[in-house]
Amino acid sequence: MLTIHQVTKQFDGSQVLKGVDLTVNKGDVIAIIGQSGGGKTTLLRCMNFLETADSGTMEFDGETFDLAKISKKDIERIRRKTAFVFQSYNLFRNKTALQNVMLGLTVARKMPKAQAEQIARSALEKVGLADKADSYPNALSGGQQQRVAIARALATDPEIIYFDEPTSALDPELTGEVLCVMRSLAEEGMTMLVVTHELGFARNVSTKVIFMENGSVVESGPSMEFFTNPKEERTRAFLNTITQHEKE
Repeated sequence: MLTIHQVTKQFDGSQVLKGVDLTVNKGDVIAIIGQSGGGKTTLLRCMNFLETADSGTMEFDGETFDLAKISKKDIERIRRKTAFVFQSYNLFRNKTALQNVMLGLTVARKMPKAQAEQIARSALEKVGLADKADSYPNALSGGQQQRVAIARALATDPEIIYFDEPTSALDPELTGEVLCVMRSLAEEGMTMLVVTHELGFARNVSTKVIFMENGSVVESGPSMEFFTNPKEERTRAFLNTITQHEKE
C-alpha cells in the first residue's frame, strides 16, 4: 500500500531522520514510539508533505515518488487519499463542529453543501458527537475537540490516517475517549500510523510497533512480539524505563 525508503531530513545542520524505511499494508495500525526528539513527528510530517524530506522515496498505490522533488500536483493527489490528525486539534474557533468537518469537503473538494453536511453528520456520529454538531470548539472539552478532528479526517474517506500524538494535549480522563474511537477505527480495518506515548494503545490495539531514537528505527515488529520479546538492548531499556515510570 505504502512504502518509504531511506528518508532523510536535516534541520539547521542536525540530522533528524537518518535513512528511515517503513512499509504500511492495508489495515495496519502502526504505533511509532520513542522519546521526544527521536524524529517520530518529523517522519509523519514528511510522509504527509508538511515537511519536505531531503531525500528518500515513497511508493503509494503503485506509483513511486522522489520525496525531495515531488510536485505539488502529486502531493495534492496523495493527500486526497490520506488524512492527518494533529496534536493540537487545529479546529477553526469561529466555526461549529459540523462546519469544521464540512470545510475540507466543500472547499478542498468542491462538494455540494448538502452532500458535505450529510457526510459530516455521519462522521460526527461515528465519533460519538452527533449531539455536538452545532457547538463551537470553546464549548467542547479537549477530548471532544480531538474527536471532531478525527471526524474531519474520516469525512474525506482516506486510505490512511496519520495521528501525531493525538492524546498528548489531553488530561488523562479525556485520553480514554479518544483512544476508544481510535480502537473502534482499528477494529473496522482503518489503516493508521500513530505517533504516541500511549504504550497501552501500542500494545493492545496496534498491529505493529516501531521504536525510533535519534532519527533511526531501532526496532520494529508485530506488537505482541515487540513487547514480550524485544530483540534490541536499547528497546528493552526504553520499555523498562517507561514501565518504571508507570509504576511510580
